Amino acid sequence: MKLIIPMAGRGTRLRPHTLTVPKPLLPIAGKPIVERLVEDLIAVCPEKVDEIAFIIGDFGPEVENSLLQIATRLGAKGTICHQKEQLGTAHAVLCAGDALQGNIIVAFADTLFRTDFVLDTTQDGIVWVKKVSNPSAFGVVKYDQDNVITDFIEKPEAFISDLAIIGIYYFKDGKNLRNELQFLIDNDVRIKGGEFGLTTALENMKSKGLKLKTGAVEDWLDCGNKESTVDTNKTYLGYLLGDKNLISSDLEIVNSVIIEPSYVGKNVKIINSIVGPFASVGSGTIINHSIIENSIVQDMTKISNLVLKDSMIGNKAVAIGKANDLSIGDFCEVKL
Repeated sequence: MKLIIPMAGRGTRLRPHTLTVPKPLLPIAGKPIVERLVEDLIAVCPEKVDEIAFIIGDFGPEVENSLLQIATRLGAKGTICHQKEQLGTAHAVLCAGDALQGNIIVAFADTLFRTDFVLDTTQDGIVWVKKVSNPSAFGVVKYDQDNVITDFIEKPEAFISDLAIIGIYYFKDGKNLRNELQFLIDNDVRIKGGEFGLTTALENMKSKGLKLKTGAVEDWLDCGNKESTVDTNKTYLGYLLGDKNLISSDLEIVNSVIIEPSYVGKNVKIINSIVGPFASVGSGTIINHSIIENSIVQDMTKISNLVLKDSMIGNKAVAIGKANDLSIGDFCEVKL
């Protein structure tokens, strides 16, 4: 089994946090979004994942090394593929063309999920979906009595279906997908907006007799902006409630309380403070005379005399004063 992870987007809705770090490497409950995603995909695979192909932009060697280390930690070979131009989802996936063979999962690295099923690898393909209240904002599917998809509709103006495509797909033979993607590029078949769309390739596969079925997820967790990322962190910490590994054993805590579920990384100092619930605190961070709830604080940051709620603080930042809702990028200093 191979995992194909397109993640070349710049994450503009999460700035300033994505000015120095790609969105999929931002932490959720102490681990990068993309690592959480891959862990959950591996959990539903009935066979070993032997390769993870990360499709990235010009993110530099440090990011590439981080991704290769994630693959190694999860027992797979890591491969770095580059998308030099952002020409749509079909173009992005095709950038990992050499890996598109045999059993594959394609999963876009800006969303997390929760499900209780084991992947059925005997199917031609599976498109993972979730019921939504506003289907006009998504690509949706219709299916027949056998759960076989009959139509793909991109952002329908009138109600057709409320099953939104969440951006995770399984294919029994990745070569079929690669051929259809290449056809779109070779024949300049584009969707509205001038991009090459993955759903166009899926439609072509369906018209050639491949049966693509739906796979439903219980939770679909977005990491598109600061508010949704903080909320996803909260939800994910709820999943991990009771996990003893969430609090590092070398924590230095003085006259303070940690309310679970919360994550605290290595070499953290918490002095005269309350942390949690639903707080994630990165390694090397110092928190003094503060209250932090439902927030993400990244590595090597200093927080003093603050009341933080629903906030996101970057790496090596300094925040002193009082606030209720912040979004501070890496290396910033804020004194209120």
